[in-house]
Amino acid sequence: MTETFTVTERAAARIKEILSDEAPDTKLRISVLGGGCSGFSYDFGFDASTQADDLVVTRDGATVLIDPVSLPYLAGSQIDFVDELIGASFKITNPNATASCGCGTSFAI
Repeated sequence: MTETFTVTERAAARIKEILSDEAPDTKLRISVLGGGCSGFSYDFGFDASTQADDLVVTRDGATVLIDPVSLPYLAGSQIDFVDELIGASFKITNPNATASCGCGTSFAI
């Protein structure tokens, strides 16, 4: 797969911290689902199995999985972890999105 997806240093550290309480070999899976106030939404979950056609991105010991259906929507994106006054969360910067909701969990293409 030639599509790219990057994980920042802050995101990798937070992913490792979250997964430290999970079963060994658990990874963060990011998917794109239909719905949300802007048309598509990001879905975050844990997965202990990697599928043969998953994009696997590893940084500093943290692994992110993206399925082939979601990948075109996330191509060129970056996941970061931000800690702001309104709270701490993962933030995806998606160059494919033409619009997004105020909370950043959904987007339009």
